[in-house]
Amino acid sequence: QVHLVESGGGSVQAGGSLRLSCVASGNRDSRNCLAWFRQASGKEREAVAIAFTGGSTYLADSVKGRFTISLDNDKNTVYLQMDRLATEDTAMYYCGSGVVPARNWRLPQNYRYWGQGTQVTVSS
Repeated sequence: QVHLVESGGGSVQAGGSLRLSCVASGNRDSRNCLAWFRQASGKEREAVAIAFTGGSTYLADSVKGRFTISLDNDKNTVYLQMDRLATEDTAMYYCGSGVVPARNWRLPQNYRYWGQGTQVTVSS
């Protein structure tokens, strides 16, 4: 079992920055990654970024050049640094984990564990 707790969300104006954190606890053998997804009102959950415990990271095309993901394995914490935020980044951001194949990291159904989410609101 893996328990995930997100923090760091809030309201910011377009062009601003936020840093999200997700702390994982429980059985480390039950996961090989920590990832970020987001879900805007009325839309499906979409992948944002993932950090594998082995060191690889991937970002969705929509956030490349603006967001950075980093993983502190000692602290069991993944960070999502979000810069140059835009109104379309407004969503609930969720941390996901499990044993996920890298080639399918964008698929929410591959994640067994989810946090409760943290809201990010970007205003113009």
